[in-house]
Amino acid sequence: MSMLSKAQPNPRSSPAVRKPRGGGLLGRLKEQRLLYVLMLPAIILTFMFSYVPMFGLYMAFINYQPGGGSFFRQFFTTDFVGLQWFEYFFTNGDFVRIMRNTLAQSFLSLLFGFPMPIILALMINELRNGWFKRTFQTVSYMPHFISWVIAANIIVTMLSSGGVINNLLTGLGIVDEPIQFMQKGPLFWWIIAISNTWKDMGFNAIMYLAAISAINPELYEVAKVDGASRLKQMLHITLPSIRPTIIILAILAVGGILNAGFDQQYLLQNNTVLQYSEVIDTYTYKYGLQNGMFSYGAAVGLFKSVVAFILVISVNQMAKKMNEQSLF
Repeated sequence: MSMLSKAQPNPRSSPAVRKPRGGGLLGRLKEQRLLYVLMLPAIILTFMFSYVPMFGLYMAFINYQPGGGSFFRQFFTTDFVGLQWFEYFFTNGDFVRIMRNTLAQSFLSLLFGFPMPIILALMINELRNGWFKRTFQTVSYMPHFISWVIAANIIVTMLSSGGVINNLLTGLGIVDEPIQFMQKGPLFWWIIAISNTWKDMGFNAIMYLAAISAINPELYEVAKVDGASRLKQMLHITLPSIRPTIIILAILAVGGILNAGFDQQYLLQNNTVLQYSEVIDTYTYKYGLQNGMFSYGAAVGLFKSVVAFILVISVNQMAKKMNEQSLF
């Protein structure tokens, strides 16, 4: 009994257990007030630049024409036309062409641009020479930081009649005469897709490399003991471990399927390939800003945003049911 009594803790000498504060939401806000103060600048900026501008969506439902008076007075006193601009977009003959080009370029960019960063990250991860690994990774994501103005000039120069590509094709005897790449409409989709992949795959591979670095090294050690080759380690350890990252980025990529781009299309297109190069973003810019059809441009942009929102929600729910991995 004496030993048991000595082993038992003394209530008076034991440290006091901190009890959670009551009060529900107000209690938690008071207890974590410093954290919310730190979040306040981000909340204010998000509200100002992401939510306040949303009142401009009303422009898609009116016939707004700028004048010399007050913007807000003209904005809220302009005639309400409802869905007239959406109906005009769907029936004026441009809808099919614009959606065809946007979906074709986005699908090809997704087909090339989504798996290539994964493959590149796996290749970089397999490099054992530290100096060469760092150099190769740096070179791979450098194109991401090149302006599309410079990149477009590089692409046009390489694809010209006397460019590197045509010289290589004619030198190897693959073609008899230079190919006019920038004058053939169907080739424009492939040029955009390959250009997007070249420019962004190195930068996008960083996210997969970060996910790979979080894998427990002991898994590879155990696999080596069992006689697994590096290829089997990649297939059975690396890829399954980064699957959540792949799924989340796939959801975001599918949600942006209508974001074919603006800079590359606008800089690379010409009158010869205009029927294949015009996408939603360039179409909105030309009609909304250059032609002064602000309400029409707002309607087209709102249509793209609504479709993107529906795609994100749908793909997220599908991923949650199939793989139990989702964005939210």
